[in-house]
Amino acid sequence: MKTQDASLNLADCRVVVTGGSGFLGSHVVEELRARGAKAVVAPRSSEVDLTDAGATQRMFAEHAPDLVIHLAAKVGGIGANRKFPGTFFRDNMVMGLNVLESARVCGTRKVVVTGTICAYPKFAPVPFREDDLWNGYPEETNAPYGIAKKALLVMAQSYRQEFGSNFVTLLPVNLYGPRDHFDLENSHVIPAMIRKFVEADAAGRAEVVLWGDGTPTREFLFVRDAAAGIVSAAERYDEPDPVNLGAGFEISMGELAGLISRKVGFRGGVRWDTSRPNGQPRRMLDTSRARERFGFVASTTFEQGLDETIRWYRSHPAAD
Repeated sequence: MKTQDASLNLADCRVVVTGGSGFLGSHVVEELRARGAKAVVAPRSSEVDLTDAGATQRMFAEHAPDLVIHLAAKVGGIGANRKFPGTFFRDNMVMGLNVLESARVCGTRKVVVTGTICAYPKFAPVPFREDDLWNGYPEETNAPYGIAKKALLVMAQSYRQEFGSNFVTLLPVNLYGPRDHFDLENSHVIPAMIRKFVEADAAGRAEVVLWGDGTPTREFLFVRDAAAGIVSAAERYDEPDPVNLGAGFEISMGELAGLISRKVGFRGGVRWDTSRPNGQPRRMLDTSRARERFGFVASTTFEQGLDETIRWYRSHPAAD
């Protein structure tokens, strides 16, 4: 296996960010440019269909990237995962296969692959440590998505072993922040709650209905912190081991609902629809590996991040 130099000077790199016009991707592009990257390309899905092997290969041939940050994914909350499990598995698996194979063929110097916390076993010990990744089956409602992403970790490690490909994998926790998707059919929990409470307050409703029973816990990472961690890994990390990206705390859905309702000024109540699934019982990451291997520590407090996200949504009421 050939040896790779992990240190990248972004100013000298041609960078492709798949999914670069999306929620996380737009922040990653900004972080890259803030750190000196001059040649950054973020093709839209309407321009390059990454589920098409030929289209993916042509994109690599055209841009000849030194660095690829693979963020493009088919994602959504519990509802979307339950409705489209086959689509989520197929599209995420195929996009990753095409990107990594094209990077190998084109001799791309480095690829950063973003996995997901959904890859962890349903009952993984808290906090989730990277070494526990294979000790059980993921939570059922998002298992197809999580397993597709976990398979790409195996592909990245296998290509490193056989071909010397410099592929690294990150496992971000649930993200939130400005530019998130607030469409209630597909959004994650924080944007969904913000929208529901803001709209209920504006309409003078007496209650907001939320999924589950309020007991599951989640950890959340502010999107700009996530972008900083991804770019730091691109610059400095070069090992086969997956690395968690998180903020190192957990909050129950009941506590989250109370916090958001207070912040938006909603004075009504919450009714929990227990006919709807809770999802994974607990989620919180051990974030020590990211700190030790490339110096990443989240810097935005949860209250600060929520305040900024709510302000952004109020100024973009049509955001979906």
